[in-house]
Amino acid sequence: MSAVLLAALLAVVLAPSARAVWLGRLDPQQLMGSWYVLAVASGEKDFALEKATKSIEGVEVMLTSQNTLKMRASRHRMERCHLQAVELQRQNSGWVFGNPSLGVLEYRVLGTNFRDYAIVFTQLEAQEEAFSTVELYSRHTAAVS
Repeated sequence: MSAVLLAALLAVVLAPSARAVWLGRLDPQQLMGSWYVLAVASGEKDFALEKATKSIEGVEVMLTSQNTLKMRASRHRMERCHLQAVELQRQNSGWVFGNPSLGVLEYRVLGTNFRDYAIVFTQLEAQEEAFSTVELYSRHTAAVS
């Protein structure tokens, strides 16, 4: 099932026409709320797909009064749940967010229908290594057809 979700995610991301259609109509207010991460693809060195997808429980996306994007993610740790909060500033072009001081160079929604799924591209930098990650977010704990 994970392989099917990942293949579908990559197919949508690699289709240039799909990206162009969604970027022009992106309404950040419709992205707000709770999401689940169903699939992750990453160029990170030593990326472990099984570990990454099992450690993420959910993501809550909020737009602050200062027009920054605030994201809270819950992740499993050894004996507890770890809550991580990241605040991203809007960049000059389109609905692109980032916070280089936190290692988030770019956070961009590639495609979404707002109701069921969102495909999110993130350019990250950790310990002087830059890599990108693509995640399939869903409003549901399983893929909806």
